[in-house]
Amino acid sequence: MSYAALGAGLAVIGAGIGIGQIGGKAMEAIARQPEAVGDIRANMILTAALVEGAALVAMVLAFFVEAAG
Repeated sequence: MSYAALGAGLAVIGAGIGIGQIGGKAMEAIARQPEAVGDIRANMILTAALVEGAALVAMVLAFFVEAAG
């Protein structure tokens, strides 16, 4: 089994869990303060994009490690 493939899979799983928690907590925050929906949504999208970017970098690095080794 390739360690790079394992690393890429863990990156994807971690990003999925993280984005799911971001969305869930944002929905809870919107339910508590409906008047702040715009700010909460903007922060949720920004944070989800940063998590997705980190996962993408981890996957690309895993594939580069696999190709080099």
